[in-house]
Amino acid sequence: MSELYRQSLVMRAIGTPFVADLLAAVDRQLENAPQTATLIRSWGANAASSAIAMRINAAFHALARQGRVPLLSALYAGEHRRFDEAVALALAAHDGFFVDWLRQVPQTNEVGRAAALHAALMVLARDHGLDFELLEIGASAGLNLNLARYAYDLGGVRAGMATSPVRIAPLWQGAPPPEAAVVVREAHGVDLHPLDVNDPTACERLASFVFADQPERGERLGHALALARQYPPRIAAGNAAEWLAIQLREPQAERRHRVVLHSMVLQYVDAGDRAAIEAALARAGQAASDSRPLACIGFEWDARRERVELRLRSWPDGRDHILAHCHPYGASITWLEG
Repeated sequence: MSELYRQSLVMRAIGTPFVADLLAAVDRQLENAPQTATLIRSWGANAASSAIAMRINAAFHALARQGRVPLLSALYAGEHRRFDEAVALALAAHDGFFVDWLRQVPQTNEVGRAAALHAALMVLARDHGLDFELLEIGASAGLNLNLARYAYDLGGVRAGMATSPVRIAPLWQGAPPPEAAVVVREAHGVDLHPLDVNDPTACERLASFVFADQPERGERLGHALALARQYPPRIAAGNAAEWLAIQLREPQAERRHRVVLHSMVLQYVDAGDRAAIEAALARAGQAASDSRPLACIGFEWDARRERVELRLRSWPDGRDHILAHCHPYGASITWLEG
């Protein structure tokens, strides 16, 4: 089974039938774009971890939004369902375009994941009662650095900023998170290629990664981008492991909780940098104290890539457990803590 077809089955299972049908058609019509087909085959066993299907899906969405293939744009507008015809035409006419998209790392920056991250911060706030300093690796455009400015409904628990235009209410299963206020004093991030929220091209790229049959996500992204232009995220360009090591060596304020965040990032980080990130966390963890605690919140696939786990690790208490199982884009959360 090809990775494109496998991902089409996954997309159907998580409720995105348009993307499922598109990926299945791409799988059938791929040879119409020889360069693209060769590049996809070159990934081999790494196709899944490199999110090849999500890259090609975003490329089609971008092409449709640009209107360069009228039949494809009409497909996205719901005017017909001739997937194979539209896909074959697009592949044949824009082989180089798809190659360029495939070579770029995905930039989803899905703000729906902020609900899970915020819920994990609520656990830390309940247990420690301190304000937060956030450090995010793989921050993309930095939209989740503004997570304290969003409004949440988390299993009936209202959190965040009630008046925010960015409203996130995932389908919630299990007990609600603790009702604890999250106060973020500082938030910094890093990305190899951070996106500028004031750059229309960068914003269009983010929009292309939103599934075409989920317009509510696109609307929420627009609100998050507008908020980021009002409250610009602080993002550095650079290697995550090197940046994090430097940040964790910086003095930590008394009674300030330092938290490292990452969401759907580790699959793009090589083994050496992963080891360096873990080493930096371990060193900082050894220096952590009750008045200067450290935590790491991860929203990542499990080892088998079967489900996404919300994992909380903290120091000096040595806590390490899974708080929740989550939809890859945060649409649903099964809460396990408590």
